[in-house]
Amino acid sequence: SFCKSLMQITIPDSVTSMGRNPFLSCSKLTDIFVSPDNPAFATIDGVLFYKPEKKLVSYPCAFSASTYTIPHGITSIGDYAFSGCESLTQITIPDSVTSIGDDAFSSCRSLTQITIPDSVTSMGDEAFYYCDSLTQITIPDSITSIGDKAFTGCHSLTQITIPDSVTSIGDRAFSGCSFLTQITIPASVTSIGDYAFYRCESLTVTVTRDSYAAQWCKENGVRYQYSDALDWLTN
Repeated sequence: SFCKSLMQITIPDSVTSMGRNPFLSCSKLTDIFVSPDNPAFATIDGVLFYKPEKKLVSYPCAFSASTYTIPHGITSIGDYAFSGCESLTQITIPDSVTSIGDDAFSSCRSLTQITIPDSVTSMGDEAFYYCDSLTQITIPDSITSIGDKAFTGCHSLTQITIPDSVTSIGDRAFSGCSFLTQITIPASVTSIGDYAFYRCESLTVTVTRDSYAAQWCKENGVRYQYSDALDWLTN
């Protein structure tokens, strides 16, 4: 309750560590102040960073800007770093970033598009949970797994391609993506979690013949097509 009314906060030099975004519920927070002498934390344009890990910790949810570019040199986006930031429509991630934490962009309900650069090798659970305006996302071939509930509730997504680098898709990864009509799952995928495509009534999954994904679709009653099914038209 105190946090919900908090508009600004100063982090003293004695604070040298913190876990996930500590200001997650501070819906009115617009200013985070850090002394330049703080050994661990810094702010750039009001956004909080953890210097030893070059990690973005907290983007204040009350910021009214619609776009944000993460500074080049940042290597990780922390758990819940942007969670609930409903004004943002576009976020630019530099190619210095290698990891995206759990719930990093969850409930960014105005976010329409985001490109994950090839530098990113790790993307946490619920990373884009209920980003229900998200229409376009590029998953690079540096990602090896799609986390649990990674895109749950992303109602505006209509199609997505999973790169050949991915070997697993988590539980409820695309659950509730009700307008998702097409997704391509490569032969590299050997694990698909429970309810991965729950309530995706319009979906057709493109799979490789004799792949794990093809067998999974058959066993789970998910509509599918083979990637080579129309080759005869061009031969």
